[in-house]
Amino acid sequence: MKDTQDAIKQAIQTEKNAMNFYQIGAQQMKDQEAKRLFEQLAKEEKEHAAHFFEAYKGSDLGTFEEFISAPPQNEALWVNSIQKVINEDFTEQKALECAMDKETQLEKALRETAAKIADPSIKEIFLWNANETHNHYLTIESEYARIMAMVDESDMDTYVRE
Repeated sequence: MKDTQDAIKQAIQTEKNAMNFYQIGAQQMKDQEAKRLFEQLAKEEKEHAAHFFEAYKGSDLGTFEEFISAPPQNEALWVNSIQKVINEDFTEQKALECAMDKETQLEKALRETAAKIADPSIKEIFLWNANETHNHYLTIESEYARIMAMVDESDMDTYVRE
């Protein structure tokens, strides 16, 4: 049970870090559609964190609102990666590329964790979040195609999937 609770606690923090990633990225966006996308993704990451938070039995995080409102962890991989994009001549393209990479990594980690969890209700939370994360990737990929003015789905193979 402790290992499962540790995995849930880590997932809560990761979802918060992802939320912070999208909030910070949205603040940098000049393109209004990309900005709206990042704002929407931040809201969804907060919802993902809430699903995990409901399953967490510990009391060390305070209330959900206290936890989610805490300042970003600048050393966290998600937050650190968007800060790097900002510090290196920020563009929507770079932010979207970074987001696709982070979502791919997160989906893989969620599925790997789910495979190790015996409790069906907890496993279901991880798999649901993995599916949501995959949908985030597809949404970001579509926005990337728009930003890059790709006219055809096959163009994505060249720019995104290689």
